[in-house]
This record gives sequence, structure tokens and C-alpha cells, in this order.
Amino acid sequence: MSIERVDVAVVGAGPAGAAAALAARRAGASVLLLDRADFPRDKPCGDGIAAQTLDVLADLGVTGTTDGYPPVPGLRLIAPGGTEVARPLPRPAHTVPRRVFDERLVRAATEQGAELRRHTVRSVRVDRDGVTLDDSVKAAVVIGADGAGSVVRRALGHPVNPDGHLALAIRGYAPAIGAEQVIRTTSARWPAYAWSFPIGDGSANVGYGEVLRGTPLTKAYLLDRLTALLPGGTPTGLRAHHLPLSTHRPPPGRGPVLLAGDALSLINPFTGEGIFYAVLSGALAGTAAAAGPERVAARYTAAFRARLGRHLRHSGFAALLTRRPAVVDAAVRAARRDGAVYHRMVDLGLGDGVFDLRTIGRIGAAMLHRADAPC
Repeated sequence: MSIERVDVAVVGAGPAGAAAALAARRAGASVLLLDRADFPRDKPCGDGIAAQTLDVLADLGVTGTTDGYPPVPGLRLIAPGGTEVARPLPRPAHTVPRRVFDERLVRAATEQGAELRRHTVRSVRVDRDGVTLDDSVKAAVVIGADGAGSVVRRALGHPVNPDGHLALAIRGYAPAIGAEQVIRTTSARWPAYAWSFPIGDGSANVGYGEVLRGTPLTKAYLLDRLTALLPGGTPTGLRAHHLPLSTHRPPPGRGPVLLAGDALSLINPFTGEGIFYAVLSGALAGTAAAAGPERVAARYTAAFRARLGRHLRHSGFAALLTRRPAVVDAAVRAARRDGAVYHRMVDLGLGDGVFDLRTIGRIGAAMLHRADAPC
């Protein structure tokens, strides 16, 4: 049996894989994009598209991915203790169902010359002249963008994230409760929160998620927590999904095999956001892969760290701090008083922002103020 040869094979055609294919094609590589599903297809997710995601796509020559879905101008954040802050987002977000968003990205990649093929990858073998997938495709470089249960990641010897660094969420659709994004945190089973992201047609993507800590979580339990935090009837289209948090990442690459998106555990531990990370890491991986297999893992790792390293350190620090619900309460109080603190928190949670001393000081002052308050 003859083996097909390509410069870059991308396993998984979600946002990370499509962005990788786009970047590799723009650099002139031949690209085979493999996915186990036909498109369009649903994917359990919050469906939130931050403005920074659109910036990365624009750099790849892709526009129009949010057409028909109006911008969402504001975010309401509710702390575990009940304090709320509602302000305009620094830049409006969008809510686009993944059935639509992913298909638009895949179409953009194929229009640029990537070949899309429905195929479930089961084996990955590295040898001296490339990477062989299922004894049928040989690529100079393979990019694993195949999600939380990544076959490519397992082939590199990296297990799934352990408890404490892996979340489970349930997502559905329900009538929108307003025109703003809503995130309601809760001290019960902390860290945990429910969300409602309006789509613009009267409906919203709603969900609930929490970090796993060794106790199995059932669909019934997750739905109960969702309806308790966001009452208004039982959502439709319920699906659960794992969220591998960025606080426990494998190396970005080894030899001629790279990882991107959820396969690289790129879920923001502060908010659960992952599409911005997926598109950005995919673009970086595709660019590195197109330059050839020689030292490709080192090139990708250097580019990844230069672009996201500082941010990931800060988001990891935020996740450590916010293990105490009182810190989140203080952060929300500080954001309510100071718009700059709010903007910093949003950029850290939805993009590639970092903390600064002023923001840390404001949050610290909010904690001290509450601690000094009379009973």
C-alpha cells in the first residue's frame, strides 16, 4: 500500500487545527487536515469569541467568522459572596455556536489549499524520515490539535491532566437573560461557575463547570448546579466536556510532533476560555511546522513562550490566588470601584493580559477593607 506524503499533517480541525493549517499554507507548505467528523458539527463549548481571537485570525487573512452574530458589549461578573460588577468590555465579544464558527475556519483553510479529510487517527509513529499516521500518511511534521482526549498527545507519552488541573463542564442553550455576558461564580465546590452568553437571536449559550477533585460528577449533578445558579428552565442541547487547564501543560513539542489548543492543555484556569489560546497556538505551530522538521519543536516552543509565556505565568498565579473565594470577592469589589482593574481582569481571562502592581494593590486593598469592616 502506498503512503501519502505531505509537509504538514494536522490532526483535529477545530480552531487550533484550522489556524495551524492556515498558517502552514500561508508559508507555502502542503497541508492535510484530518478530523473524525464531517463539518459543520457541534462542539460543546461556551461559544464565546473574544476580540483578541479575531486579531489572530485577521493576521491569518481570515475575516467574517462572526458575521450575523452581533457584538456583546458588556460582562457582568458575580462573585462567590454576591458582589457584582457590570461594565462594558474593553472590546466587544461575540457568541458564535461552534457548529458555525469552526465550519467557517475550516472553509477558510480549504480555500487556502489545505486538504480536509474525514479520518480518525489511531496511531502516530515517529521515525527518521517523518511521522506516520495509521500507516497511510507520512508527514514531515504533525500537529496534534485533537482536543482534550488527544491521540497525538498520548502518543508522545503525556497522560491527561490530573485532578486539580482538569475541569468538567456542561453546556446547553436557553432563553437569554439579557444582552450582556454573565458569569456567576459560587463558593460551593469552588472553583466553579455558571455562565450565560447571549447569541443575539434571543437565545444564549449557558453552562456550568467546576474543577475535578477526585469525585466523579454526573450529568444530573452538573445540570442541577446550572439550574440553581441560572434559573429559568431546563436548557436544550446539553453536552458535557473536559477542560484541561493551562496550569498543567505538557511540552509544546517533541521532535517533529507539536501540540496546540486543548491538546496542549490551553484552557485559561481563571475563566475556562480556550478559543483564543487555540487559534493563537495553532497559528504559531503551523508557522513553525512550515519551516520544516529540523528543530521544529524548539522553534515552536520559543515562539510560544515569547508570545504567551508571561501571560501564562500570570494566569497561573491568578488561579493560585483565587483558590480562596475571598480573593475573588475582593477582585470583583476592586473591579466595581476601578474600571482599570476590570479591564486587567478581562484581558487576563479572555486574552493574553497580565497583572500589574496597581491591580494587585487594588485587590489587596479591597481585601483589607472588607477585613477591617465592622461586624
